[in-house]
Amino acid sequence: MNHYRKRILVTGGAGFLGSHLCERLLAEGHDVLCVDNFYTGTKENIRHLINHPCFELMRHDVTFPLYVEMDDIYNLACPASPIHYQFDPVQTTKTSVHGAINILGLAKRVKAKVLQASTSEVYGDPKVHPQTEDYWGHVNPLGVRACYDEGKRCAETLFFDYHRQHQLKIKVARIFNTYGPRMHPNDGRVVSNFILQALRGNPITVFGDGSQTRSFCYVDDMVDGLIRMMNSPDELTGPVNLGNPAEFTILELAQRILQLVDSKSTIIYRQLPQDDPTQRQPDITLANEKLQWAPKVALEEGLLKTIEYFKAFS
Repeated sequence: MNHYRKRILVTGGAGFLGSHLCERLLAEGHDVLCVDNFYTGTKENIRHLINHPCFELMRHDVTFPLYVEMDDIYNLACPASPIHYQFDPVQTTKTSVHGAINILGLAKRVKAKVLQASTSEVYGDPKVHPQTEDYWGHVNPLGVRACYDEGKRCAETLFFDYHRQHQLKIKVARIFNTYGPRMHPNDGRVVSNFILQALRGNPITVFGDGSQTRSFCYVDDMVDGLIRMMNSPDELTGPVNLGNPAEFTILELAQRILQLVDSKSTIIYRQLPQDDPTQRQPDITLANEKLQWAPKVALEEGLLKTIEYFKAFS
C-alpha cells in the first residue's frame, strides 16, 4: 500500500494490458481514471471494476485533448495487434502521435509524471540479438506494420523532446510480447490464436517454418514492471525493455499449447507475413539493475491461466 493515494490516469485502460494495470493500481489504493474509446478495449475487461469506489471510466479518444487533474499518467492507448492496427493504419499513427502530443500536453499542464507504453516493435526486424535499449532498430518505414512501429518511435521522440524542452517527468517502457487472460480473442496474436485453435480442435496455423522466435511475458509480470518503472527515480527516463528473455520458437509454443489443452489439432504451415520479425528477445539487464525486475511466471503456468480464460470463447 502506498503512503498516499494518487490520482492515476490509464489511457487504453479497458484493453488487455490496461485492464490488468487498472486492477492492480486500485488494489494498491489509488484513484484510477480509465480512458478508452473501445476500439479494441471492451467493457467486459473492466466490468468487475465499474462499481469500485475509486474507479472511473471515461469514453474518450486520445487523438483529442483531455482535461483532467492527475498525478501519474500511463499512456497505453493504441491497438497493438497487426490485425487491429492495420485495419485503419492512419488512425493507428494518429493514436500514437496525436495521442502522445495530447497526453504530454496534459502532463505538462498539470505537472504529472507520464509513462509511455512503447514496444519492442521499435526495433523492427532486428539485426542485433538480443535487443538492448541502445539499439536504434531496423524498421521498414513504408511497410504495412510501419503505422505502428513508426507511430511508437515518433511517440518516444515526442516524450524525450518534452522532457528536454519542458523538463517533463517521463518514463518510456518498451513492452515485448505479453499474454494472459483478457487478450482479445480475435487479435490474431500467436498465443490467443493457438489456444483458440487448439480448444476448438481446428488446425493450428504456423506462419513460415515455425523457427522464428518470440519471448512471452505473462501479464502480471508486465504490470509489475510498468508500476516499478513509474515509481522509479525521476532520472530514470528509459527506454527500458520489459519482457521475458526466455526465447521459444513458434513451433515449440504450438506444441506446448497442444499438450496443455490435450488437443487433437494438427499443425499446418502458411507463408510468413511481410516484415514479420524472425527473432525477438529482450535484453532486460537494465530493468534488472534499475527496477529489480524480472519475470517470475513460467510459460507453462501463464499458458494454463490463459487457456482457462479462453475456454469461454471456444
